[in-house]
Order: sequence, then C-alpha cells, then structure tokens
Amino acid sequence: MKKTLATATALAAVALSLTACGGGSSASASGEINYWLWDANQLPAYQQCATDFHAANPDLTVKITQRGWDDYWSTLTNAFVAGTAPDVFTDHLSKFPDFVAKHQLLPLDEAVKTDKVDLKQFIPGLADLWVGQDGKRYGLPKDWDTVGLFYNKAMTKSAGLSDADMAKLSWNPDDGGTYEKAIAHLTVDKNGKRGDEAGFDKTKVAVYGLGLAGSGSGQGQTEWSFLTGTTGWTHTDKNPWGTKYNYDDPKFQKTIAWWASLADKGYMPKLETTVGASVADTFGAGKAAINTNGDWMIGQYSGYKGVQVGIAPTPTGVDGKRSSMFNGLADSISASTKNPAGATKWVEYLASPKCQDVVAGKAVVFPAIKTSSDLAEKAFAAKGTDVSAFTQQVKDGTTFLFPITDNAAKIDAIMKPAMDSVVAGKSPASSLTDANKQVNDLFAK
Repeated sequence: MKKTLATATALAAVALSLTACGGGSSASASGEINYWLWDANQLPAYQQCATDFHAANPDLTVKITQRGWDDYWSTLTNAFVAGTAPDVFTDHLSKFPDFVAKHQLLPLDEAVKTDKVDLKQFIPGLADLWVGQDGKRYGLPKDWDTVGLFYNKAMTKSAGLSDADMAKLSWNPDDGGTYEKAIAHLTVDKNGKRGDEAGFDKTKVAVYGLGLAGSGSGQGQTEWSFLTGTTGWTHTDKNPWGTKYNYDDPKFQKTIAWWASLADKGYMPKLETTVGASVADTFGAGKAAINTNGDWMIGQYSGYKGVQVGIAPTPTGVDGKRSSMFNGLADSISASTKNPAGATKWVEYLASPKCQDVVAGKAVVFPAIKTSSDLAEKAFAAKGTDVSAFTQQVKDGTTFLFPITDNAAKIDAIMKPAMDSVVAGKSPASSLTDANKQVNDLFAK
C-alpha cells in the first residue's frame, strides 16, 4: 500500500512539474474533478464557485459530493484504501498529519511557487498550519473559525439577563463565576423553578441553561477549550507538532471537573441523553438557553423559526481575558489523483478571492483571505447578525491554535472514552492522568 501511494505521489509530482499546473498556467488541464466537503450549509457557495470555475475553464468540470461529518471521514478513509479517493477534498487540522504520514496528500509547494500564489493574502497564521513536519505544504486555507455563545434572547430576557450581561460573563473553576450563575438561572424545571431557586428539581428539567454536544474528546473545541485556554493550560508542549500532551495538568482536570458538575447539578443534560441528538436542534426546540459553538453554525442557529438568537463572546477567565480555539480548514489534493493539473488549478481557485468572495457573500463562514473575511462580516451584518463575538477574538489576539500532532486518530480513541466517562459522572477527572500517559506513550514508540 505504502509503495503504491509513494509511486502515486512521485508520478503526481512529475506531472505537476511537467505541466506547471494550476493558476491558469496549465493548458493541459482537462476533465472532471471530484471534490468532497462535509458542510451542507456551505454547499451552495461552493457549487457557485464550481460553476464559475467551469465558465473560466471550459475543459474542467467540478463534481461536488457532500456528506455529513462522521460519514465523510469514514468514507474518505475507505476511499484512500480502495484507491477511489476524490481528487480534492476539504481537510481538517486533526486529520492531515495522518494523511501526510501515509503519503496520501500531494505537496503544493511547486504549484504555489510556479503560479505565484500569494500566501500573505490569508489571515496571519492560517497558511502556516498546513506545512507538515517535512517542510512541505499540503493545503491552501479556505476559512477560519472561533467559538462563541449562542443564546435564546427570549429566555435571557425572561431571566432578567440583558445582552450586555451576556457579553460580560466571567468564569473560574472554583464557583463558575457569573457564567455559572447565568447558566443556573436560565435552567428551569417542569414546575417553573429556576436552577438557583429553592425547590428546583434537577430530575425534571424543562430547559437546560447550557446545552451539551458531547464530551469534546481530547480537543474540546466548542465544549471546554475556551475555558481551559484562560487558565494557562495548553493541550501540548508545543504547537504544532508537539510530542507531549498535558491532560494530567491539575488546571485542566479542575476545569473539566467543574464543567462536568453542571450535568450533576441539572444545569446541563446528562451525556447519555445527547447520543444521536443535535445540540443545535435541541436549542432550536427551546430545550436549552445557551449553546457554545463555532461561527460556522451561525446560519443554522439564526435559521430556527420563532427563535431570536443572540451571540455573546466566550466568558473571560481566570486570567481576565477571553479565549477561543482558532481553527482553519484547507483544501488538499489526494496523492492518487489522476488529474493533478486540474486538481491543483481547482485548489488554487478555491483559495482565490474569486471563490472566497462568493463564499463571503453567502454569510455562512469567514473565508481565509483577509479581504474576503471582511466582506463576510458585512454580509452577516446585512442579514442583521452581529458576529463581533467571533471576530473580536482574532482582533484581540485571544485565540490559540487547534492542536496539531501525529497520532490524532489513536489519541481520539483514547481520549473520547476517557472524557465520556468523566462527563457521564462514572470517573473522576483525575482518571485523565492515566489516559494522558496512554496518549504520551504513543509518541515514545
């Protein structure tokens, strides 16, 4: 398998050098390009990009396939093994190190150099994320995201919490600060008692103050990382390419213990009740007052009928600042593509203002190109959506990078059940010390 992939990579690299592919310099590029993505909300924007691309390049046609998150990655993994992987696909920082290690991605360095792709047009830091430990580039940035608090404005108003109150929440792992107070007060049982009132019945909750998507596994991007990020804790010893994880740190375990306690108090759903459920749809059904989620979910949250949604920034933490994981997706090329010239041309188009301005106009996500991101902010405003809760994190420099290391799949296999057990109340947070040892042993082999 490795030999086959290595051969495919070499052949593709030769094809690239011979045709000087991409960016309009590849006269030989022709045929159909298979492109995969997982976000249905972004599909219309990229379909428009594909249509525009074909108009400018009549010999190239892009066929887009969209699958849900879980199905997307399992199908892609099987496709790589079967030799049926798409030419181009939307890639994630947690996945690409394993793809690189298996020689399943085509380096883009020669194309970027030949076609003079301007890496400085992207928001600072995004392009650097897609350079592997071998020094080669395996993706061009498509968007970025941060985390915020989506809240039901009718519920906060009824609870006496103004938008200004929601925008200045604070948190600490000892008593939860005003963040926990708000969550408790927004929780209502079936008898109308609030979570902070005498007689509250945590076994019969009608509305939870805080929704729950899951345990967050080892990243906790939308679940808890914006809390741990304010304590001085970091996932790894360095990022990217750390070789030591820090799940045994008391600061981390204290934060997770506090977060898990919300379910025990009845302010957040029990983990077992969330299996197979959508945290966003639960919010839309009026069963949760606050959801912590990423900016890529703006369209879905604002689309629920009868629900007026507010968006607040993450709470300030023990360091007096806010915090949010900063993630960015990219488009990568399969090493096994039979059309490296056309695939590269499409990837470069996806990373150009021509496509990213189209994406910006749809007001779904924030494109990676700075000028396109500014257009998206204006497009959201035109729809009546204030997205400053997300953009302020970038402007204030209160973001940290998604942890990028080898062994991501193996780490997830260890940390998901470990975190599930803690959040479900079956194990203490101190049990994560053993899980951390298992994770770090992966890097000692």
